[in-house]
Amino acid sequence: MKIGEVAKKTGLSVKSIRYYHDIGLICAARGENGYREYDKPQVDSLNFISHSRDLGFSLDDCRSLLDLKLNQERDAEDVKRLAKTHLEMVSERITKLQALESQLKHLIKDCRGGHQPDCAILSGLSE
Repeated sequence: MKIGEVAKKTGLSVKSIRYYHDIGLICAARGENGYREYDKPQVDSLNFISHSRDLGFSLDDCRSLLDLKLNQERDAEDVKRLAKTHLEMVSERITKLQALESQLKHLIKDCRGGHQPDCAILSGLSE
C-alpha cells in the first residue's frame, strides 16, 4: 500500500508517516521504484501511534508502548506504569490550565473595557 492510501486509512498526514518512518517508529519496505510500501501490520502500528498521540503520549512513550504491544512476553504492569505516569502529567497540566483559566477570568472581570486607555488586563500582565 502506498503512503497516500495509508494516510487516508489512518488519518495521519503523509509528512507524519514519513517522519515516523525516518525516526524508526515504523519501518516500511521500499519498492523497486524507491517508494515506501506499507502492509497491514504497519498500518495497524500507525493507527496505534495515532491514537496514542491523540491521548497525548510523547513519541518516546509511543515507541515504548508500541514495543510493548509487539512483545508477547511483556508485563502488563509495564504498560500500566507508563500510562499512570502519563496520567499524572496530564493531571498536572489540567491543574495548571485551571489556574490559568482562573487568572484570565479574573483579569477579564477586572477590565472595564470601553474606549478608555486604562486596562486591568494589561496592568495585571505587567505585574
